[in-house]
Amino acid sequence: MRISSWIAVCAFLTVPAYLAGQSIQINRENKTIAISTTDEATTTADIAAVTVGFEVFGPDAETVYADGGKLSHAVLEALHKAGVDDKSIESSGQGLQRNTNFDDKDKPEQRARKQFVMRQSWEVSVPPQSAGSIIRDAVAAGANQSGAIEWRVADRKALQAKAAESALVKAREVANHMAEGLHVKLGSLIYASNETPNVKLFIPKADRFLNTESASLSGTVPIPLPTLEIRPQTVREEATVYAVFAIE
Repeated sequence: MRISSWIAVCAFLTVPAYLAGQSIQINRENKTIAISTTDEATTTADIAAVTVGFEVFGPDAETVYADGGKLSHAVLEALHKAGVDDKSIESSGQGLQRNTNFDDKDKPEQRARKQFVMRQSWEVSVPPQSAGSIIRDAVAAGANQSGAIEWRVADRKALQAKAAESALVKAREVANHMAEGLHVKLGSLIYASNETPNVKLFIPKADRFLNTESASLSGTVPIPLPTLEIRPQTVREEATVYAVFAIE
């Protein structure tokens, strides 16, 4: 009876705060060990969500809007020519406003040409091997604020399930060690639940955009741009599992 009481106290202390409202009874009568563990699963990203965008300056709102409209159509046309369909392109931001961010070295005539600024951006989802060419084609079309990539997996639920499975295996291992220390035998799993896993993406913190000065609408023949060498990153899913095991 003394051992059972000690087990019940230990098990109760392991119950996480988020389960305080659950109707699980852990006491001397039911003889259980409750474990809360966290583990992760990893895989290589199979989707590159590339940020493509531009900013253009002008002396007045009408001029900036007209130039921005031309750039907007040019960038989307370049994406379509690259084989990206509309369902893989999502608008992420657009706006026209008075420019208040001037360089201290700007001369009065330079400031006069930058009184307004228009920005527009899209998120383009493509296979990782296409990310470099998409950035190249977009920049060539005038997308001077492009290059950030968010790495994703198409089947995120499968990765979440794998993380939860690993956490449950770890929970049993911990429960086994606890049972051995108490000189009792671990029985079957009688209850298990997991929190919603949180995806952890590893994205570079610096140089996320390719800034190529202001966009140009001139009719000169552009110099062909090289394709960036981009490799997919690792995506991690983390799961926390709460498991209750019977003891014999």
